[in-house]
Amino acid sequence: MAGPDAPTVTDLLLARAADDRPGLRFEDDTWSWAAHIRCSAAYAAALTALRRPGMPFHVGILADNLPEFSFALAGAALAGAVLVGLNPTRRGAALARDVRLADCQLILTESRHAGLLAGPDLAVGPDRIIDLHSAAWRELVAAHADAPLAPAPATPGDLLMLIFTSGTSGDPKAVRCTHGKIAFPGRMLADRFGLSTSDTVYLSMPMFHSNAIMAGWSVGLAAGATLALRRRFSASGFLADVRAYGATYANYVGRPLSYVLATPEREDDADNPLRIVYGNEGAEADIARFAERFGCRVIDGFGSTEGGVAIVRSPDTPPGALGRLTDGTVVLDPNTGKPCPPAEIGPDGRLRNAEQAVGELVNTAGAGWFAGYYGDPEADASRLRNGWYHSGDLGYVDEDGYCHFVGRTGDWMRVDGENLGTAPIERIIARHPDIAEVAVYGVPDPTVGDQVMAAVVLRPGAVLDPSGFAAFLAAQPDLGPKQLPRYVRITTALPRTATYKVVKRTLTAQGVDCADPVWHRPGSDAVFHPLT
Repeated sequence: MAGPDAPTVTDLLLARAADDRPGLRFEDDTWSWAAHIRCSAAYAAALTALRRPGMPFHVGILADNLPEFSFALAGAALAGAVLVGLNPTRRGAALARDVRLADCQLILTESRHAGLLAGPDLAVGPDRIIDLHSAAWRELVAAHADAPLAPAPATPGDLLMLIFTSGTSGDPKAVRCTHGKIAFPGRMLADRFGLSTSDTVYLSMPMFHSNAIMAGWSVGLAAGATLALRRRFSASGFLADVRAYGATYANYVGRPLSYVLATPEREDDADNPLRIVYGNEGAEADIARFAERFGCRVIDGFGSTEGGVAIVRSPDTPPGALGRLTDGTVVLDPNTGKPCPPAEIGPDGRLRNAEQAVGELVNTAGAGWFAGYYGDPEADASRLRNGWYHSGDLGYVDEDGYCHFVGRTGDWMRVDGENLGTAPIERIIARHPDIAEVAVYGVPDPTVGDQVMAAVVLRPGAVLDPSGFAAFLAAQPDLGPKQLPRYVRITTALPRTATYKVVKRTLTAQGVDCADPVWHRPGSDAVFHPLT
């Protein structure tokens, strides 16, 4: 994917080396880009001094969105190291597994997370775990304060980060993120949205995840904009931060739009500098509501940490669609490996030929930006087969050429002999004015296949009754009879990863045996009764 003109992160950093305009803001502190690069060069020299030869130059980082995270990432680029983003919501053996899989020889952390590294078998000695706020680290960085800006040679294909997947369907995989994979979207999005040195990029998504790095950090770096960091996302603090920092661009992944929209409305909500909000997996209704309420443009893209398939939503993309497929990306029948025919949508909005039209999104042109998983050749082989990248995402293409998301291959349900995706059902249930969040998943049918179950979170103060919800479902013309939920769980929160993705395997495992109220529809009509 990396062409001869593709930038590296090192290229983007060197372009800012003499820039005295504000480059990084965190709480009450500000660094110019030039100061940021000097500090990053000192980090690079410090990391090089600690490097142990004969093993991968992999440096783990377990920290929130601190300035030190930005310095460490830029420092890794300058030193020729690989930064490993570690998830602070992982615990014990799970966190240790990630550290060992990534072959970390050194871990940078902060005091509030240091305790997570005590106890489990990390294969990293205690002397190789460094508190970023300790006197020892500060002294080491200060000793290299005058280190020359002499970056290690880098090409777009060189590895810069290992970023773990969310782990919604199993153990997280360490995705190889190259210089080009990080720098290219930064420059592309900065150019696409016309961002420049006069802009401020607000970054509150966790920096151990790809969305923050590729749709936030690298965008600000490529544009020469100011990066405004928030330690952790806060719905109540979002608008205040945007105003305080003068943020013109923000990124998101998953549910943050919904959480901000759940805060009390004020008449002056649209009185803010925000122009562009870019991300993925936002709910269709939330995208429109957020744009209207806060007076900005919200663009929801489609992609994954792996980077093998990406779909851009154009202004003419109809509601509910992802956009048009790029050249080489097709919807393939998982059984035959042949392209699926266009979807046939009836006057009622129902998909009439789901069995034929729904398939897996596959990049037949190659791997895209997918550079493989680290230490997992079996996963590589599963994802990249015969030179084609298999995304694991299900979708269909309508007669106008727009692609619609149906769910993950792991979300596929077999109901009464028919394959059903979860995403279309979720979109329909989410129309209910009293429902804030919904997740649809399959639970075992007593005879064969699956039954449809939905877990819903209500908006504050809302009350949902079985008969009213049944009437709502009956009024939805595009909800097919087999898509009608058999069970409805009323819960206060859905299990989510640190990047706000629903962990459906937890819901599936709990099934109807949970502490929350569950409604059951015993017959073929939409009549629910409390399950006892």
